[in-house]
Amino acid sequence: MIIVQTPLRVSFFGGGTDFPSFYLREGGCVLSTAIDKYIFVTIKKRFDNKLRVGYTKTEIVDTVDEINHELIREAFRFSGITQGIEITTMGDIPAGSGLGSSSTVTVSALHSMSIFKNQMVTAEDLAQQACIIEREILGKPIGVQDQYIAAYGGLRFIEFKTDGRIICNEVNITPELKRQLNQNLMIFFTGKTRTSASILTEQQNNIDDRMAILRKMKDIAALAHQELCDGNIDSLGHLLHESWILKKQLASQISNGSIDDLYESALNAGAIGGKIAGAGGGGFLLLYCPYEKQKAVRSALAHLQEMPFRFEPDGTKVILNYRI
Repeated sequence: MIIVQTPLRVSFFGGGTDFPSFYLREGGCVLSTAIDKYIFVTIKKRFDNKLRVGYTKTEIVDTVDEINHELIREAFRFSGITQGIEITTMGDIPAGSGLGSSSTVTVSALHSMSIFKNQMVTAEDLAQQACIIEREILGKPIGVQDQYIAAYGGLRFIEFKTDGRIICNEVNITPELKRQLNQNLMIFFTGKTRTSASILTEQQNNIDDRMAILRKMKDIAALAHQELCDGNIDSLGHLLHESWILKKQLASQISNGSIDDLYESALNAGAIGGKIAGAGGGGFLLLYCPYEKQKAVRSALAHLQEMPFRFEPDGTKVILNYRI
């Protein structure tokens, strides 16, 4: 049996500039971190030649083509495995909550299958393969940041170049500064999950009309990276607020009245800035809030579930490889 652990992520700045239809013209960048919440994929050989896929449903089929879970199906096709395998996925958070779970599943499944076949694979390989599956094969209206942060892990400033190159830079700050930043971040679950496809499809279709907004978001992401490297972590709170105002203009469903009310309540209680993680529309509300104000914010959002988290330094990795 092989178990692969792959981290989910919190994206702070630059989401939307990782769409090829933007960055191949303008260049893009995001500031993002892996967190200590994970997707686990287990894979093992079966006694018979069937394929069993376990997630919120269980599928037992004879051929790869019969698998309904499209990410697992395409990972099987990519790996060349055709029969006699059981694979399961388990997550620490609900799907559709804005922490990059779909891409994390894809990276984790590809990694587990490579290890099962005794093939060495790099983080870059896994990120590229996941992008091919999700964007090119399945045609999903998504960017390319989630696949990279899941594969590489850590706190990253990821640059998307006009020539198609993707550069995954580690943010070099002291452990103490990283601890302070982590301490000043809070995440609350809004209680609503959503499928991001409709939001991201609209966002992608709006790119030509939102180029000026995306340029500003790109500039903010680069500035936030510089401010973080300079040790000015409170600046990230103000920049989060500025970026959230811009992000809400990218598509109509990114925010709504209830999300806006939650955000205003948090600001009134002492948070400096924040955003809805991921595509928007629900999921997790990320806040930057000085430690001394956090009690008041928790009180203001007492009806929501807070999710404590820590930055995760590692990307996808094998945590069990047991072979008889």
